[in-house]
Amino acid sequence: MTLKLASLLLAGAVSLTAMQAAAADKVTLQLKWVTQAQFAGYYVAKDKGFYEEEGLDVEIKPGGPDIAPPQVLVGGGADVIVDWMPSALATREKGVPLVNIAQPFKASGMMLTCLKETGITKPEDFKGKTLGVWFFGNEYPFLSWMSTLGIKTDGSDGGVTVLKQGFNVDPLLQKQAACISTMTYNEYWQVIDAGIKEDELVTFQYEKEGVATLEDGLYVLEDKLNDPAFKEKMVKFVRASMKGWKWAEENPDDAAEIVLENDASGAQTEVHQKRMMGEVAKLTAGSNGALDEADYKRTVATLLGGGSDPVITKEPEGAYTLDITNEALK
Repeated sequence: MTLKLASLLLAGAVSLTAMQAAAADKVTLQLKWVTQAQFAGYYVAKDKGFYEEEGLDVEIKPGGPDIAPPQVLVGGGADVIVDWMPSALATREKGVPLVNIAQPFKASGMMLTCLKETGITKPEDFKGKTLGVWFFGNEYPFLSWMSTLGIKTDGSDGGVTVLKQGFNVDPLLQKQAACISTMTYNEYWQVIDAGIKEDELVTFQYEKEGVATLEDGLYVLEDKLNDPAFKEKMVKFVRASMKGWKWAEENPDDAAEIVLENDASGAQTEVHQKRMMGEVAKLTAGSNGALDEADYKRTVATLLGGGSDPVITKEPEGAYTLDITNEALK
């Protein structure tokens, strides 16, 4: 092969690659939180070329304490976001028309983790105690649960005092709160890693208490779904994302490594991410991406059941669509 021919072939290959990149449909995904195994399916789909196979060029934006995914969506900074359904439905009722297009997480990983020394053995024992609660939309499942129990959250007699918890476990370690909000796959293990033994803790999982609400789902703005091209793009995105999630479930350690490779902060550790992926796989197991309408109705009923202070005040309309997953699963 002559040098000239080799150069022409190389130039042609580069040109073809550039054309393919230009032809790929751009999709921007805004995560609910920082890069971690909670979002492994999306990083796997990108790393393994599942998005590329669908003709998509996907950018994954990490979240953080100062990032509200619905605001990013409304501002045009993302096409699709990861959010919890309580937050999404409350946001929708306030006028931001979020629509669930897929539900990768089947089960809830949320729980309250309490120090056994406080004497708490059952939910009724929360009365008179200080409880750490996440805000920025994450407080809604907690408020619904307390309403179900008939426990006020204003610090009054017979109620609980709510401590606005940062995204750490310090209030429990420093004994500022009897219980704190944790996820089965993350903060609970941070407590353990801090030196508190499992037999020194009491946990109350929302799933087991019958007040679980749907967590990580995929949401878009309602008017976008009027565009057939956008809908087709979301079909491809969901199909590839779920392929990523199923791969992550089957290869948890490898999926955790892919997450670590994408962690620009360098804050995550191999031990924690592998453990997290193992726990997250339990929550995505059983989901093919389609929202289970029974799970949706249970979430809505929980959020409406807040007595005088419900998270949402009326039954949502148009808050989800099965069109995307019906097409993606063909």
